[in-house]
Amino acid sequence: MKAEILIAGRMPPNVIEQLEEDFIVHDWNGAADPQALLAAVGPRIRGVATNAVQGVTPELLDALPNLEIIASSGIGTDALQLERVRAAGIKVAVTPDVLNDDVADMAIALMLAVARKICQGDRNVRAGRWLEGMGLGYRVSGKRLGILGLGRIGRVIARRAEAFDMEIGYHQRHRNLDVPYTYFDSLVELARFSDFLVVVVPGGPATEKMVNREVLEALGPEGILINVGRGSTVDEQALVAALQEGRIRGAGLDVFANEPHVPPELLAMDQVVLAPHYASATIETRLAMGQLVVDNLRAHFSGKPLLTPVE
Repeated sequence: MKAEILIAGRMPPNVIEQLEEDFIVHDWNGAADPQALLAAVGPRIRGVATNAVQGVTPELLDALPNLEIIASSGIGTDALQLERVRAAGIKVAVTPDVLNDDVADMAIALMLAVARKICQGDRNVRAGRWLEGMGLGYRVSGKRLGILGLGRIGRVIARRAEAFDMEIGYHQRHRNLDVPYTYFDSLVELARFSDFLVVVVPGGPATEKMVNREVLEALGPEGILINVGRGSTVDEQALVAALQEGRIRGAGLDVFANEPHVPPELLAMDQVVLAPHYASATIETRLAMGQLVVDNLRAHFSGKPLLTPVE
């Protein structure tokens, strides 16, 4: 008998059709009455397909007593109730690596957009204002780049930055012995070094509001903050104050603490470039992420090891 799978988050377009080949699929998001659907099929659900933003709620887990696996599209785990599902013996799979290039591209794009005032210039041209209020931009090439989190994505960002002749430093819990970049023991020291500080650490209690007032003060009035990791890692009110008071030069943000809600102060700032958690949103990457969701579910229910498990 085919295992029953619950779709509990937005999925790339190549996922559901493939899952329907091997499983009985129920779409919680598309149900006319989601609670009635859970009441009817919840005890039979053995797998969940979701994404790193929507994840699974405690209430959803309560309704799925026989759940064996959660396959999530994305790399974040802070919405997956990881501690609870691990304690229950539920396997978790995510989709690392396939999105590294796109997220790194977005980090570089945000650096250029903020420093070279690309979005402000676009608004000016469309409104017929040309150079009005623009001032001069700031060079990216040859500057100092600090990376908070030199993991898979951080390393790809660093390789791209090398092409801009940037001097690269990084901070994380442990030094990487196989990279030529400068390691800083503290985030404050990294910020003090940086012209651009790129945040690419995961969310969760360990990183919450790591980028606080002290870090922003160290980044200084010539510094630009880029966040392509998780919104929770930045103290948004401290960031708003630093931007308003000119204590940092600008910011490029793809993620926010309470998505999709963005502090209104940020919306009014020309020195800030905003994106809707869009860094991995290319056709190529989303299809690859979706394929990993399918492949992980197929692996589990055929008795094989997961391709990309969360250990």
